[in-house]
Amino acid sequence: MSILTGFAIYFIIWWVTLFVILPIGVRTQADEQDVTMGTTESAPLNLRMGRKLIWTSIVSAAVFGVYVLLTMVFGFSVDSIPRIIPDMSKV
Repeated sequence: MSILTGFAIYFIIWWVTLFVILPIGVRTQADEQDVTMGTTESAPLNLRMGRKLIWTSIVSAAVFGVYVLLTMVFGFSVDSIPRIIPDMSKV
C-alpha cells in the first residue's frame, strides 16, 4: 500500500467516524430549556467540536490500525470473504 492510498483510506475512515462520534453526548437547547431566539430547539447547546475531532482521530487511527493489520500482516482482502451466492457460471 502506498502512502497516498493509506492516507485516502484513513481519510475515509476518519470522515465516517466523525459522523458516528458527532451525536455522542450532545445536549440540545430544548433539553437544557435554554433556546436562543432565532435558533431551532434542536440546535446543540455546547458542541465541544475540538474534543470530538480529537476522539475522531483516535478512534479512526485504531480502526485504520486494525485494517492495516488484517490486510498487510494477515493478508485478508475482499476476496477472502466467503461467497453467499454460489457461482453459477461454472455449471
